[in-house]
Amino acid sequence: MSLPKIDEKHFINFLVDLLNIPSPTGFAEPAIEFVEKELSQYRQLQLSRTRKGALVAKWHVDSDLPPVALTAHVDTLGAVVKEIKSNGRLKLSRIGGIQWPSVETEGVWVFTSKGGKIRGSVLIDTASGHIYSAAGSETPRTNARMEVRLHASTTSEKETRALGINIGDCAAFDPRVEVTNGFIRSRFLDDKACVANLTAAIKSIADAGQSPVRSVYFLISNYEEVGHGAAAGIPSEVAELVTVDMAVVGEGQESDEFHATLCIKDSSGPYHEGLNKKMRALAEKHHIPYKTDVYPFYGSDGEAFWRAGGDVALSLIGPGIDASHNYERAHIDGLNATINWIMAYLLEVDK
Repeated sequence: MSLPKIDEKHFINFLVDLLNIPSPTGFAEPAIEFVEKELSQYRQLQLSRTRKGALVAKWHVDSDLPPVALTAHVDTLGAVVKEIKSNGRLKLSRIGGIQWPSVETEGVWVFTSKGGKIRGSVLIDTASGHIYSAAGSETPRTNARMEVRLHASTTSEKETRALGINIGDCAAFDPRVEVTNGFIRSRFLDDKACVANLTAAIKSIADAGQSPVRSVYFLISNYEEVGHGAAAGIPSEVAELVTVDMAVVGEGQESDEFHATLCIKDSSGPYHEGLNKKMRALAEKHHIPYKTDVYPFYGSDGEAFWRAGGDVALSLIGPGIDASHNYERAHIDGLNATINWIMAYLLEVDK
């Protein structure tokens, strides 16, 4: 069986648009709405929301086989306003594992609780080289020393509050999306690239007039970066769960940007051996370029479901992403490999 054709242009356009929608954990509703709109065009899908705000798409199939599920998360790293300084600038509290050096001097949008949107820049508080000289470059990049300089007329806490900014308002860092020579470079490819992988697989199967061999649930979660995204939202009838999330690329890792990867073990331990064997067999049958790897500092939505008591076989696949939680990069080869792997999983009958 050959796999359906991927609409690569549509995939890239969807991914770029999704990357450009700010969606830090806790503030991911606009991105969820965007994905919901994309999936609503497929009459095969039944769409619903969890009370937590995640999106569930069910593709029902008349089959005696138990349902399966796939999940990817649309929430990203970000921050909230922690303090308004006496000079009108902001201190932030990070959401997830964003690294301060990776966003220093970057643009940021502050979204006020009343619907406002104010531009700013992330800076060290000793940013002026003509004042602090070497001391500025040697200053540790810590929560206490990083600040947001607002692009608004304010030099005091009172003036900043008058702009509508309050403690707890969302701060979203610019993604800086760029597509060049098959590479997609952007912050937050983790895990919007994999959300796009799922939607592309759905589109390809639907456009080909095919359907999965069993009922399948797609969960687009919105709290993964803080550890509990898919802890709820996957029905108990589901027998297998495939988490689609980035593969770690770097020194000591087998993964690269040109392959999909099957994660055997991460910081929480090994995934399900039986389902892993099935995923390997599918990749080999369909000549999907893949690698296997171990991620030492990593957790997934699938494990969140396991910890919450989910009784499923669990695997983790995804495209190689360079510079995770920094200025990330992927390649279309690894992204396409992941889409094909998802389609092979959905379209193949268990042997």
